Amino acid sequence: MRDSVKTVGGIIDKSPVSIISSVDSEGFPNTKAMLKPRKREGIKTIFFTTNTSSMRVKQFTENPKASLYFYDKRFIRGVMLKGTVEILQDEESKKMIWLEGDEKYYPLGVSDPDYCVIKFTAFSGRYYSNFKSENFEVL
Repeated sequence: MRDSVKTVGGIIDKSPVSIISSVDSEGFPNTKAMLKPRKREGIKTIFFTTNTSSMRVKQFTENPKASLYFYDKRFIRGVMLKGTVEILQDEESKKMIWLEGDEKYYPLGVSDPDYCVIKFTAFSGRYYSNFKSENFEVL
C-alpha cells in the first residue's frame, strides 16, 4: 500500500473509538470498543490504557494475538491491524501515557495497581476504501 503510515495514521488519529479484539480460552475472538490510543509510533506500535483486572488483560496474558480496527465514517474507509500485545505495568510505561483526569479511572494515580498499559505491535494490516480492500505489511 502506497504511503500506508500516513494514510493509516490519519485514520487512527481521526477514528472516534478504537476497536480491539483478543482471543478467549476457547479460541474465539472477543471484540470491544476502547478509547483512542494514548500514543503511537507510526502504525507499528500503539499504546492504550486499561484496567489490570480486566478480562482483556487476562486474555492477552494467555494469548498475545490481537487485532485493532479504526474507521473514518465520513469517507467510509477503515483499517485493520494484526499484531501482538504486551501488558506493561512498569512505572515508566504508565507515566508515558498518563493524562490529567485519569485519576477518575485510577484513583491511586500512576501507581494504581489496577492501571496498566496495552502495547500493541502490528505486523500486517488490511485497508478498505472506495469499495476495495488491500493487504499490507507493517515494517
